[in-house]
Amino acid sequence: MAKISLATIWLDGCSGCHMSFLDMDERFLDLAGQVDILFSPLVDNKVFPDHVDVTLVEGAVSNDSDKKNIAIIRQQSTIVVAFGDCAITANVPGMRNRYPVEAVLQRAYIENAAPPQQRSNGQPSKEGISFHTVPQLARMARPIHECIPVDFFLPGCPPPPRAILYLLTEILAGRTPQMHGWTRFGA
Repeated sequence: MAKISLATIWLDGCSGCHMSFLDMDERFLDLAGQVDILFSPLVDNKVFPDHVDVTLVEGAVSNDSDKKNIAIIRQQSTIVVAFGDCAITANVPGMRNRYPVEAVLQRAYIENAAPPQQRSNGQPSKEGISFHTVPQLARMARPIHECIPVDFFLPGCPPPPRAILYLLTEILAGRTPQMHGWTRFGA
């Protein structure tokens, strides 16, 4: 049987889905004989390939970089899987949606990041912080299906390793995975 090409990508999320992917343990070795991982935080390739058979997308679309990446992924992937609850619902990244972007940046990159010596009288200081290193935040974190068509949804926070293995095994066999009943929360 010919190997399929696989990519995984991490947008705005915690990497828990990728940790669950690695938690397949020895079953990961069985899968490795059937797939070539072309792109992932787990490999060193920095450029998304021209064609991938299956891409697992973890995380919400929350900034300009995510928007650009998700469009490329859809264009260059045969099958796109919303990998985990952040990709499906925006989950934890979406918790910021009720706040203005400016307030999120102020809290995350000024108030919580500036060393105490950069503050005067309790007021935040922009000294020494470059906002050019942070991609432009979107007004809202969004699930990936609001940005591109998605072929399969793999729920969970994170999805259990057996659900990931089931999904990939079904795709490898040419079957449509039935993902109902795989939801879980927490480790």
